[in-house]
Amino acid sequence: MKILAINPGSTSNKISLFENLNEIFTKTLRHSVEELASFNSIMEQKDFRKKVILDALTENNVDIKSLDAVVGRGGLLKPIEGGVYRVNDLMVKDLMAEKMGSHASNLGAILALEIAKDADAESFIVDPVVVDEMADLARLSGVPEINRISIFHALNQKAVARRYARENNRKYEDMNFIIAHMGGGVTVGAHLKGKVVDVNNGLDGEGPFSPERAGGVPSGQLAALCFSGKYSHSDIKKKLKGNGGLVAYLGTNDAYEVEKRVEKGDEKAELVYRAMAYQVSKEIGALSTVLKGVVDVVILTGGVAYDNIFCSWIEERVSHIAKVIRYPGEDEMKALSESVFYAFNGEMTIKEYL
Repeated sequence: MKILAINPGSTSNKISLFENLNEIFTKTLRHSVEELASFNSIMEQKDFRKKVILDALTENNVDIKSLDAVVGRGGLLKPIEGGVYRVNDLMVKDLMAEKMGSHASNLGAILALEIAKDADAESFIVDPVVVDEMADLARLSGVPEINRISIFHALNQKAVARRYARENNRKYEDMNFIIAHMGGGVTVGAHLKGKVVDVNNGLDGEGPFSPERAGGVPSGQLAALCFSGKYSHSDIKKKLKGNGGLVAYLGTNDAYEVEKRVEKGDEKAELVYRAMAYQVSKEIGALSTVLKGVVDVVILTGGVAYDNIFCSWIEERVSHIAKVIRYPGEDEMKALSESVFYAFNGEMTIKEYL
């Protein structure tokens, strides 16, 4: 079975070809600023990006008629539960209208559909960022005008949970996980029998601080900062996302660089880095109460999970909750393709966007 995975970024398209679960090749197709300058919107780039992808397939001697499925990175749709979704007309309509916002990932499903039609294949998306399975209890913030919302690393969190279940001859839907994705942002999710019933909004203001995000900060002091007259709205947003976390304290968003500073005896770097691990640990501990203490495994994933020192600090605080394992990195292309493969084999349900 041949599966083409497409992950559109702001200035590139990443494509991967898989045969069953084996990666044949991966290419990052970069687009220059000059190439994109003539387009007024993301959606206007569709035909241009499609041609670049088809040209790349031709250059790699891939006959699109050999494809069985094309899967795109899911975009900004209305909130949906996780899983594999067939691309349908309503999904394309909502993405084209940019009802939930404009983002390059919105092109993922549309490009998948168009290329799949040319190939006489099927098209899908998997676990987009809008996955929302939060319990009603988890939505209340304490301020009626503000609801907690589900925005997290759904694709990778779901993929590693399913991977662990498969490796242990169990089903994701029969297990409880706490999964910490630690990258530029950090999201920690409570997975209850196949649904992420609680998770911090790692995009702009909840949970642990991260390499470039502030996480949850004291609200009273934040309000005072907002009305101090020193900062504009955009300044505050940048403090929370982009210039927060390790960037604010240490001037870098590179966790590997911070790790090296710690190894060389930099006391400030160690304090800040330990504090980040401490906050991740606290979030894991809090979510253990959501699962009433019944946790099969704690999984650490994302780029920071490569760091033995950082992960050891977390493990020493949370190993009493459950076994802690690591799946370092974030292989989005593999996550997309393997979910489609298992859906074709009947191990996952193919859902309809309604």
